[in-house]
Amino acid sequence: ASASRRRTLFILDEPTTGLDPQAKRNLWDLVQELNSAGMTIVLTTHNMEEAETLCERIAIMDHGKLIAEDTPQELILKHAAEPPEAPLHGNIEDVFLALTGHGLRE
Repeated sequence: ASASRRRTLFILDEPTTGLDPQAKRNLWDLVQELNSAGMTIVLTTHNMEEAETLCERIAIMDHGKLIAEDTPQELILKHAAEPPEAPLHGNIEDVFLALTGHGLRE
């Protein structure tokens, strides 16, 4: 007899809205750890950087209708006419985190 395997589903709705950069990055790390451990995570967000960073697949909806669904890389290749030039280094958020640390503050 085969044992049934339970999967865990975690649904997050705009989880980083209003968070400071340290809390946001800590939450991103937690989401990535849980996903790596086998948890399925559904994330709704208006933050495209967050979606591109955390998601293996993205579904884009407009007026309640699904208009595109694929990996972030394929969506970019198919729908971004000319990607902006990539910076040589990180962004100002990376500077802030490097200077202040990734940990949550009390």
